[in-house]
Amino acid sequence: MTDLHAEALAEFSVLFDEALAAGEPDPTAMVVATAGLDARPSARTVLLKAHDARGFVFYTHLDGRKGRELQANPRAALVFHWPRVRQGVQVRIEGAVEIVNDAEADAYFASRPRGSQVGAWASLQSETLDARASFEQRVAQVEQTFADRAVPRPPRWTGLRVRPEKIEFWYGAEFRLHERQLYECDCTGKWSKRMLYP
Repeated sequence: MTDLHAEALAEFSVLFDEALAAGEPDPTAMVVATAGLDARPSARTVLLKAHDARGFVFYTHLDGRKGRELQANPRAALVFHWPRVRQGVQVRIEGAVEIVNDAEADAYFASRPRGSQVGAWASLQSETLDARASFEQRVAQVEQTFADRAVPRPPRWTGLRVRPEKIEFWYGAEFRLHERQLYECDCTGKWSKRMLYP
């Protein structure tokens, strides 16, 4: 890991800790933007579950819309917005996406509340649902199936890691005189840093 890459990740960790201390409703909430092969963008809020030198991880079902799009076009953009930090902070991350290994996905799934584990099996993520009662019936069926044992991870439910190629820190300021710092990695793996006009 280069010094600038490490510097960017360290700054993210500092800001994340500040978001926790500032009482942000959920500092782990991030917008994930994807696009399929048709190039039509799609965005939704998910929760960050891990971050380290390898990247930023969230979990989903590979057969849902974001899972299908990221398999077809394995690139994503992330946005964190922490309005209670300093005068407001945004962190934007862009990069390639990879599926986490089974051991990592299994360990995270095992740490989830049982109700969330059941829900992962019961939900046909992003598919049409005719009535809420149908979903509740599926939940009851899954609960019955695993009544006397631990709930295993569904085979198509896993983690996705965004390996950053760009990390931008946006620091809010009065009169919209914001500060922007962009870290980016070129095709050789070399990181650079530059300021952007607000």
